[in-house]
Amino acid sequence: MKKLVLASNNAGKLREFSALLATVDFEVLPQAHFNVPEAEEPHGTFVENAIAKARHAAKLTGLPALADDSGICVEALGGAPGVYSARFAALGSNEPKSDARNNEKLIADLKDKRDRRAHYYCILVFVRHADDPQPIIAEGEWHGEIIDTPRGANGFGYDPYFWLPEFGCTAAELASEKKNAISHRGIALARLMERLTSRR
Repeated sequence: MKKLVLASNNAGKLREFSALLATVDFEVLPQAHFNVPEAEEPHGTFVENAIAKARHAAKLTGLPALADDSGICVEALGGAPGVYSARFAALGSNEPKSDARNNEKLIADLKDKRDRRAHYYCILVFVRHADDPQPIIAEGEWHGEIIDTPRGANGFGYDPYFWLPEFGCTAAELASEKKNAISHRGIALARLMERLTSRR
């Protein structure tokens, strides 16, 4: 089984990627396993942040690296929180990241707004080594709506508030296997695997 470093310390992402990548013979190890500190994410776009994170992890471990940058984009908020999804409520402060506070801020910002359309976005970047001139890049989107009252105990982040009309449930009410098949991350990973396979 080939080793791959995941340029993230997010336990939820590690679970999802480990399950998905095990099917193609990759052992996913979090960067914390190698004492790799989190990379800076100074960029205003998902793709720039993902490339920076992948190169950072590959450089410090000597292994191929996979990074994702993902978040939720809400129509009525002009695409926010976007790249700031993980630290939405902590912007401009030294407070730690908090899913609960992020969700509270999102619902507060949407008060009195009728348009509740939103989508999760994920971009994945795979580098064979830190200076790889041809990173493999894949993206995925998952469309839904934001509801005011959370439902479900699965998933993480904004999942309890992300309503999927076609399924009549939130992302947090889906079984993990179903979520992995249809989510923004699942779609992006399927596309990434196609490109990895075709490169060989």
